[in-house]
Amino acid sequence: MATGKSSTLTKLIVVALGMFGFGFALVPFYYKICEVTGINSGDEQALVKNTQVDTSRWVTIEFDANTNEGLQWRFTPVQRSLKVHPGQLVQVEYDVVNDSGHAIVGQAVPSYGPARAGAFFRKIECFCFTPQKLAAGERRRMPVLFVLDPSMDKDLHTVTLSYTFFNADAKAQTAALRQTAPHG
Repeated sequence: MATGKSSTLTKLIVVALGMFGFGFALVPFYYKICEVTGINSGDEQALVKNTQVDTSRWVTIEFDANTNEGLQWRFTPVQRSLKVHPGQLVQVEYDVVNDSGHAIVGQAVPSYGPARAGAFFRKIECFCFTPQKLAAGERRRMPVLFVLDPSMDKDLHTVTLSYTFFNADAKAQTAALRQTAPHG
């Protein structure tokens, strides 16, 4: 009976060692398959590369932030300027703080300098797309993800992206309109 147990144990050890060796043998086999099929050759990085980036020129983007009169928010770009290639995917951030004692809903409106540069901004993600509600004292960092169209006019070397936050509350808008309306 002892011989049967040792024979089974020997077989199990041989099988385990065979599986272990097979695992090591798979590594060169894997590399050979990758070489033949082109998988993991490094060419996939070339496929991912954006071929639309115009690396022959730089554009300086200046960032500006404003709030409409009466909106008690501090609003600033995290960085004031950045040099980019047209076609390059760019992410920047703006800080906003609600300094009032109550929640406020604001809506940002972008503008561009020179104005014709606006036609070349392709915003992928922007806080200006939706109203932003900030609680009293709340601080938030808001991203903007954009690309400058590579077909951008070659004489545009510096572009300003400016946002102005307005109070999006209907009562605040009505009060502002009353203040600017002619008195009759």
